[in-house]
Amino acid sequence: MSKVNIKQLAKELNLSISTVSRALRDSYEISADTKKKVFALAKQLNYQPNPNASGLRGQKTKTIAVVIPEMVNDFFSLVIGGIEKVTQEQGYYLLFYFTHGDYELEVSFINTLANGRVDGVLLSMSRENNDNSHLLELNKNGIPLVLFDRVSDNLDSVKVTSDNYESAVTATRHLIDAGCKKIAYLQVHKNISIGKIRMNGYLDALQGSTRQQPLIVECSNENDETFETIEKMLLEEKPDGIFASVEKLAVICYRVCEKINLRIPRDIKIISFSNLQTASLLNPSLTTITQPAFDMGEAAAKELLHIINKKSMSAPKEKHVILKSLLMKRKSTSV
Repeated sequence: MSKVNIKQLAKELNLSISTVSRALRDSYEISADTKKKVFALAKQLNYQPNPNASGLRGQKTKTIAVVIPEMVNDFFSLVIGGIEKVTQEQGYYLLFYFTHGDYELEVSFINTLANGRVDGVLLSMSRENNDNSHLLELNKNGIPLVLFDRVSDNLDSVKVTSDNYESAVTATRHLIDAGCKKIAYLQVHKNISIGKIRMNGYLDALQGSTRQQPLIVECSNENDETFETIEKMLLEEKPDGIFASVEKLAVICYRVCEKINLRIPRDIKIISFSNLQTASLLNPSLTTITQPAFDMGEAAAKELLHIINKKSMSAPKEKHVILKSLLMKRKSTSV
């Protein structure tokens, strides 16, 4: 008699091959009833797994992949610290992949990881895209995925973020309370939900508190190009307040203001989402919305390990953990 394989088991049970494969690996995604049927038939037909085909997927690798957009960034450095704290305590190793905001590179990394080289994946997306098929491949192969910071509403994975909308409202109202009459919002991540959420907080705060007209400035990832964009905006639009959606835009604003002799905070006030260690050392010190980056890394790692260890089998996939950010008032917005 020829040896029974997964394809035959799937045909007998009228299930997909991937479902049978995940059931045999005791995946948290497969119901107890389905697992029972698969195990029963496998035993009846004396099914023996092919070790060459299953490779590393037949056992835990004790390795987790962390896929992030940037390598040199205070926020992600702190996130990594939180992830390491949790995973090291549990004896897991980390593999780091840096997409540099390149969607195609993200797809390439994820497709490699979907082959079963890791027990789970922590991902901060390069950009939001309607085609998330590469992430669905992880699911099909029984590899848990937890999204953090830059997430997609189109996926049912567990998500860990900060309170981006509420924090953007707080930042905008802080500038209004500081006397700003014309506030510019500097945006760079328009292709991911976090950028849209922060912008919506800015717009709603303006609409709810003043009759100011929004001034949204689209910036690029290129520093020189962004410098020119901000310089032109400041000279032509003459805002008295700036809300930078990410920290590097705030730093560029300081450089532009120095070039065109705008004094902070007398001529213009600046606030930014930022985890810069040096925010308090800038001249003047930068007012920030500081995200709980380390805590976000901890939370994301804990959620992933709960899934890997089947401690959250009944938890909804769309679980969303939201952490609170903190307004740090400094001299860049002082009255």
